[in-house]
Amino acid sequence: MNMNVVEIVKLGRKYMLLWPDRRELAEYFAEYHAIKMARLVCKYLPGVALFTLVMQLYFGGVASLPQSVVYTVFMLSVPLQALVMLGIKADKFLPPALANWYKEGVAKINQSGGDIKLCVQKPRYVDLAQLLNISYRHAKH
Repeated sequence: MNMNVVEIVKLGRKYMLLWPDRRELAEYFAEYHAIKMARLVCKYLPGVALFTLVMQLYFGGVASLPQSVVYTVFMLSVPLQALVMLGIKADKFLPPALANWYKEGVAKINQSGGDIKLCVQKPRYVDLAQLLNISYRHAKH
């Protein structure tokens, strides 16, 4: 799909929030580690950037303002970069083997009494995240 940067970032955030935080998924999906790192970066790096700016200005004075701003902008760009990378990954189609597994999972949930409406024609990674999220939520109940 052709999306602008804002849509990619929104999709990346949606993908990050949808992906279940279950350790057992690390054995099967490389995305688990990427999403875990993106959550960490999005949560803590803005605070670290602000702390770095304040400390550099406190110890270096106004003379260090240009350098402080560069460091801060770089640190604030890392969460944005993580969301862009997740958004790009979320928009990719699943490989054939994973797509078949995904379709079987959707069918299995629908047969066991669920009524989920997920894409089964050409599923993407964001669809996989939705299925996993529904599966783990469904398993709790």
